[in-house]
Amino acid sequence: MTDAPLPQPRGPLSAALVAALRGADTGRPRLPADAGGYDDDLQLALYLLYELHYLGFDGVPDDLEWDPGLLALRAELENRFLESLRADVPVEASDTVMEALDGLQLEPVGEVEGSLSHFLRDHGTLDHFREYAALRSLYHLKEADPHAWVIPRLRGRAKAAMVAVEFDEFGAGRADEIHARLFADLMADLGLDPTYGHYLDAAPAEALATVNLMSLFGLHRALRGALVGHFATVEITSSPASRRLAEALRRLGAGPAAVRFYTEHVEADAVHEQVVRHEVVAGLLADEPRLEADMVFGIRATGYLEDRLADRLLSLWRQDRTALRGNRLTPRGEPSPVG
Repeated sequence: MTDAPLPQPRGPLSAALVAALRGADTGRPRLPADAGGYDDDLQLALYLLYELHYLGFDGVPDDLEWDPGLLALRAELENRFLESLRADVPVEASDTVMEALDGLQLEPVGEVEGSLSHFLRDHGTLDHFREYAALRSLYHLKEADPHAWVIPRLRGRAKAAMVAVEFDEFGAGRADEIHARLFADLMADLGLDPTYGHYLDAAPAEALATVNLMSLFGLHRALRGALVGHFATVEITSSPASRRLAEALRRLGAGPAAVRFYTEHVEADAVHEQVVRHEVVAGLLADEPRLEADMVFGIRATGYLEDRLADRLLSLWRQDRTALRGNRLTPRGEPSPVG
């Protein structure tokens, strides 16, 4: 379904997986015993396995989506990833989802150390923003797709409200208004290549992990509460962050298509956050109160991985270094080969 090529491996695990996806009969790739849950090699391998459920890769047969050996490998990688997340973002029995959501709505005043949107608004260069957009393209070019998997796993209020928000994300029936299309227009406006998956090789593990989290939650019915927590985090934090990013693009003299992506999210997500909080989250909580801890976990895991990505990008940008793995963007928006 896509012409996206398989990326360059980042270690023995992803190398073995890429070989298997290309048809090499080398047996099922093995997860090294010492692999960390956030390692480059593991995150890339997990991303590749998840992508089989989206648009796939050029030359990779569609039926590998349900290959038993690859599914078994995916389960191993997911377990390692989840073990790391649960250790880093523990949830106590007394934690409530409404308190967690209230924390997301506390909007800081002034510049915030470690905030990507504040940095880009106040100090970011056009190169910084282009790098940021290249990395975010791994999600935004399939925006809302991971969250759609939860719809058949919800009931009543939660389902109806989730569908209403997703309908907006998918353009409210208009192909040219689909948010993924709007982001592709943003990329073109910034001189980036809007081809699906184009910047996969350039994305560090921290960027891959933020996208893998959505796929992990979306593909598992048992994690539907965590997916709703993730979705709530995205919608509640989107509007103020999008306002700052739109201000950054105006300051940098970006074109109207680039600015429009974020102004659209300022307006839409201000409404969505209320629907998600009072209908999706409250509806699921009323229907399945035992999922409250999972929703809190989804909120905290999302914030934790976003903070890890922000720390990497800002630490490198403040050293006048690229945030892209192994390359810089050329003036035409094409990354140089990964070294």
